[in-house]
Amino acid sequence: MSESTPAVAARSKIGVVGAGSVGTSLAYAALIRGAARDVALYDLNPDKVRAEALDLAHGTMFTPGSRVTGSDDVAVLAGSDVVLITAGAKQRPGQTRMDLAGANAAILEGLLPRLLEQAPDAVYVLVTNPCDVLTVVAQRISGLPSSRVLASGTVLDTSRLRWLLAEEGGVSTTSVHATIVGEHGDSEFPLWSSANIGQVPLREWSVDGRRPFTEERLAQLTDQVVNAAYTVIAGKGATNYAIGLAGVRVAEAVIGDEHAVLPVSTVLEDYRGISGVALSVPSVVARQGVVELLRVPMDAQELTLLHRSAEAIRRTLETIGH
Repeated sequence: MSESTPAVAARSKIGVVGAGSVGTSLAYAALIRGAARDVALYDLNPDKVRAEALDLAHGTMFTPGSRVTGSDDVAVLAGSDVVLITAGAKQRPGQTRMDLAGANAAILEGLLPRLLEQAPDAVYVLVTNPCDVLTVVAQRISGLPSSRVLASGTVLDTSRLRWLLAEEGGVSTTSVHATIVGEHGDSEFPLWSSANIGQVPLREWSVDGRRPFTEERLAQLTDQVVNAAYTVIAGKGATNYAIGLAGVRVAEAVIGDEHAVLPVSTVLEDYRGISGVALSVPSVVARQGVVELLRVPMDAQELTLLHRSAEAIRRTLETIGH
């Protein structure tokens, strides 16, 4: 995944639904990275959304030149190239992402048709949790091709993993190549079989003459990534900054027609024998959304874990009637 900051694209627009901590972090990340010429915030609370947009606009002297607007009128999103959806119930301490599924699916059912009226040609990115479940719901409601309805998925989890590996391996995060796939949640897992640092297989990486990435340590690191959100939520009540950056990275790949490989989540069709559920796998992201799913090498254990993750999503969809 590239971490470069793009030049502001001409006549480009990112719409953000929800002006809570995640939505405003997305807008802030888009602003300071120059991800789009226009950044629009939509929220049902008029005073809140206008104040947030004003606060952001006051800093545009120090940014690449984006215009920021905010309104409780959904028309503020008209013409968006990418719509990032954060609206939904807040995840509470001790609550899993799947616990949120029913309530947030109901919110999406009422919201999405109104968004489509304003931005019929947009790529829609679900950030609201559980994002994999809601991606399936959103694709069914919208009738859009699965390529244009995706979730930020494990883009954030992959960043968390690479940070941990970089810290332990004594290198820059940009030199770490490792990916989290599956559900953005409790059943996610790393593709250790293909992980490397500077083309050196991860298990063979040496620090001061020792190999730190033992099987025991890899299991501990997996656990740290899986529980990272719960750790942050326990301390500050929510995650917002890193997901803001992750979501905007996906938007940049769309607006810039980058063909960037990112582990976003889309509804799969016969991917490793999995269909009808959304999971994160390495995907090529461009102007039309996800244009290709990469069939990356997986060992037998990783394939088993991918199917388990798919079943976890499928069970939740059945529980909420989807």
